[in-house]
Amino acid sequence: MEKCKIKQTLLIAAKIAVPVVLFAVILLNYDTLAHLDVRALIASASSVWTASAVVLGVYAVKGLVFVIPASLVYVSVGMAFSTPLAVLLNSLGIAVEVTVSYFLGRFLGGEKVDKMLRDKKGYAQLEKLRHKGRFAFVFLLRFSSFPIDFGSLFFGASGFAFPSYFLMSLLGILPRVIVLTVLGYGIYELIPMQYIITAVLCALPVAAVVLVILAVRKKKKS
Repeated sequence: MEKCKIKQTLLIAAKIAVPVVLFAVILLNYDTLAHLDVRALIASASSVWTASAVVLGVYAVKGLVFVIPASLVYVSVGMAFSTPLAVLLNSLGIAVEVTVSYFLGRFLGGEKVDKMLRDKKGYAQLEKLRHKGRFAFVFLLRFSSFPIDFGSLFFGASGFAFPSYFLMSLLGILPRVIVLTVLGYGIYELIPMQYIITAVLCALPVAAVVLVILAVRKKKKS
């Protein structure tokens, strides 16, 4: 009984300490994090494997501190590596980022995360989307302007099942990540985001139908 109380006390203390520490890190290093020179970090690596680890490390940090600009990372990685490797690294990085921030949200709990998000831009949109179906909710939020990491915090704190959250997050985020990796940030000046989103939304059902047809054909043959 006494051990249980000690564990509970330590857990509460940790839930208070973690956001305080993160806030302090962000406050003391805001300018460095907000203007992080990702290309310089990659260039300083001794090998492509080390450089790849650096990129994934940046994504992990981004999932905790929230202030590293997403497009800065996507484009920098796209410029530093060959296109196939850059797409792979950014895709793996997004997987790392949404996982880290999800489990941070789960650890902190709903009340603390709700306080963190309430004053954020897009919170009203988050509340509206809350009433959608679970899969649609995650997917639509990832297409909205609501920040990736704060959205992940919300899903973790809300107890969304991780597998469905993870899958729909990747489906919602990766199309624009790949576009930015391959074509750079200027693509958004040439083609408005709403048209990119429309194209992706149209392509996803088509891809799903094709996959179903192929699966049915394979089953019939077997």
